[in-house]
Amino acid sequence: MCKVSVNMASAGISEQDMEKKIEETRQRFQNEYLKDSSDRYDSRDVDRLLRDDLLVDGYLTWRFFVVDDALKMIDESFQWRKEFRVNDLAEGLVPKWTFETGAVYIHGYDKEGNRLFWFNVRKHFKDSKTVRDKKSYVAFWLERHVVQHPDMPITVVFDMSDTSLSNIMLMYEMPWIMNAAWKIVKTWLSPEAINKLKFVSKSEIQSYIDTEQLPSHMGGTDSFKYTYPPLPDEDSHSSIAKNGPCDKVEENGVLDGAVMPKKRTESL
Repeated sequence: MCKVSVNMASAGISEQDMEKKIEETRQRFQNEYLKDSSDRYDSRDVDRLLRDDLLVDGYLTWRFFVVDDALKMIDESFQWRKEFRVNDLAEGLVPKWTFETGAVYIHGYDKEGNRLFWFNVRKHFKDSKTVRDKKSYVAFWLERHVVQHPDMPITVVFDMSDTSLSNIMLMYEMPWIMNAAWKIVKTWLSPEAINKLKFVSKSEIQSYIDTEQLPSHMGGTDSFKYTYPPLPDEDSHSSIAKNGPCDKVEENGVLDGAVMPKKRTESL
C-alpha cells in the first residue's frame, strides 16, 4: 500500500489515486517501452520498477504526477543507468583519482535532516577527456546514498568560493561573474527547478544548515577535513556491488574502458 506523501497531499492526490497512477505507470511502461526494447535497460532496474512503489512514486512526484512525463523520465534515466553501469558501481570500480580530489562527497546534514552532498567547485576543471569518469564518480555517490537511505532527500551544496568560469542546491559565495552567467543559465530551467535553488552567503547559509555541520570558511565549527581513503562517513553507508547493496565496499577492480590519469589529484 502506498503512503500519502507531502507532495501528493499538496497536489491534491489521494492514496487511492496514487495507487492507480503507480499501476498505470507500470502497465504502460511494460506495454509501450518494454515490448520491443527491453535490451535498452538493466533488468535489475526494470524488476525494481515493477515491485517498488517508492521508486515509481519518485518519478511521478518529480514529473508532477503526469504519467506521460514520468514514463519519458523513466525511459531516459534507465538508459543512462545502463550506459554507466550504475547497478555495478563500487568504490573499486571508479577511478581512484576522482576520490582523491575531494571535489564531491556526502557529509553531514541540513536542518531538515537531509544529507549534504558537497560540490567543491574550485576543485573541478573542465576536461572533456575525463567527463565520463566524473559522471561515474557522481553516480556512485548518489546511488550509494539512495541504497542506504531510499526515503531521504539530499541537499546539494555547490561551494563556489574561490571559483571562476574555468570551474564550472545551494550555492555558496557565488562570484559576480558567475552571477552573470546564472542569468543566462536560469532561462534554460523550469520555474520549479529555479525555486529549488538558493543562493546564499556566509551570513545566510546558517538558515539552512547548522553551524556544527558547516566548515570554518562558512562560519561553521565542523572540523571535518576530506581525505581519501577511506570515504567520509563510511561506516554509515553501504556500497553498490554487482548484485545490489552489500555491507562491505569492494576494494579492487577497474572500470571497463576507464583511463587512470596521472597527476589528477588536484582537481576534477
